[in-house]
Amino acid sequence: MHVPLVLTDCLDRAVDLYGGKAAIIGDDQTITYKQLNDRVNQLSRGLDELGINKGDKVAYLAPNTMEMLEGFYGVFQVGGIMTPLNTRLKPEDYKFILTHSESKVLFVDKDLYPLVESVISDIPLLEKVIIHGEAKDGYENYDNWRKQFSSEPVSRVPLEETDIASLLYTSGTTGNPKGVLLSHRSNYLHALSTMHHLRVSDSDTLLHVLPMFHVNGWGSPFYYTMNGATQVMLHKTDPQLILEKVKDHKVSVMHMAPTVLNMLFEQYEVEQPEIEQDVRVVIAGSAPPPAFVRKVEEDLGWEFIQVYGMTEITPLITTTIPRSSETGLPKEEQYRLKAKTGYSMIGSTVKVLDELGEEVPHDGKTIGEIATRSNNVMEGYYKNPEATNETIRDGWLFTGDMAVVDERGFIEIVDRKKDVIISGGENISSIEVEGVLYDHPSVLETAVIAAPHEKWGEVPHGVIVIREGHSLSEEELTFYCREKLAHFKVPKSFSFVKELPKTASGKIQKVKLRKELWKGEDKMVK
Repeated sequence: MHVPLVLTDCLDRAVDLYGGKAAIIGDDQTITYKQLNDRVNQLSRGLDELGINKGDKVAYLAPNTMEMLEGFYGVFQVGGIMTPLNTRLKPEDYKFILTHSESKVLFVDKDLYPLVESVISDIPLLEKVIIHGEAKDGYENYDNWRKQFSSEPVSRVPLEETDIASLLYTSGTTGNPKGVLLSHRSNYLHALSTMHHLRVSDSDTLLHVLPMFHVNGWGSPFYYTMNGATQVMLHKTDPQLILEKVKDHKVSVMHMAPTVLNMLFEQYEVEQPEIEQDVRVVIAGSAPPPAFVRKVEEDLGWEFIQVYGMTEITPLITTTIPRSSETGLPKEEQYRLKAKTGYSMIGSTVKVLDELGEEVPHDGKTIGEIATRSNNVMEGYYKNPEATNETIRDGWLFTGDMAVVDERGFIEIVDRKKDVIISGGENISSIEVEGVLYDHPSVLETAVIAAPHEKWGEVPHGVIVIREGHSLSEEELTFYCREKLAHFKVPKSFSFVKELPKTASGKIQKVKLRKELWKGEDKMVK
């Protein structure tokens, strides 16, 4: 008997087993899973009346709100394809994505409406705009619109697990964004694997720090719902507000980028809040140094979990949670392992391959590219077969991340292909240099990039954000690095800035920093 793996199962299970339990805690109201389901049914009926059919795209431009979460399930019930939008783009970006995706309906938060206000009329297939908040420019208020419809169960559109569930656009740092097609099956299997590795249960309270639009929200709208966890919404990434919600709502788990966790460190040192419950903090993005892990586990008393993935693989495929064979290791050795990229999650085969497609030796030195075979791999880039064929080759998805593998089988990213600094023929990992700089007590944030050099072609350059109340000179940093790095890896120059350019998820945008340094140079900026 074939029962398709479809994402509507996630909410169905939560309603059946946890209907009266708090599902969502927003800024001004708390609702149960039964109430969430009622809202979702109203949304689905409204979409049906708007003529949304199986395969139609429904776009959402919203922060982490109740309306955003219920959008996934309301869209799935009518067979639509959820198309979340990055909240930090420019009007022209939204025009491209909404046009390219062929979105028919747009739900937009009132605070984000100005971002699309000037381009809405230019979207060819967009038929309806509904605002989360007060009505404007003739577009309806969401709650008023939704409440027109019955909350009784809807007659669902039959779905097969191979049907597309979501269309997610990558950041497009070089050229237009690419639309990643993810099926119900890939999302479902990813949820089962990830909730096992992250130990998700009905006793959890998740604070949605990571934007739900970003990298599939790491799948969090599915496996936390499936397990009946309470989900606390966070409208804005504010460290003081995060700590307040962690304390007030007994939050047990959060997902975020290292830069956001860095902000929490700063705020924690100021407030010293009394947080009694155990907290797991799940990190992905730029690799942290072991000192960063130590700070989380010893200073904050939280458990640090590193994961790795990308939108195209639904997205998580590795974790660094110590296996039983590693739990007896000294703490410093465990911190070192937790700072790596990790080993494969269930359902994903992850290897580091050389240029000939052979697996690199597990020596911690030989560099190759991370590739994966998995049921989590995307169906392809929407209307972009060339890019699909470049990324998926011979049944493997090539990530573009360069890495080594140690004797325990732990993968460790040394750089993105485009971020490796090639100086006089020597490959320099910017991540390794950043790890050294992060150990300096006066460095809050850093990015190491290639700078042009007449003799060596390119050399490392460090961009530094200094901690408040500290001072730091270029000479001091150079001396510090020379004590810890081979001389050819030491940045030849530094610049000091108030903040680093970041994506909506908090990842540092090195391409913007490189463009500034390479102005007027003949070499194409990576």
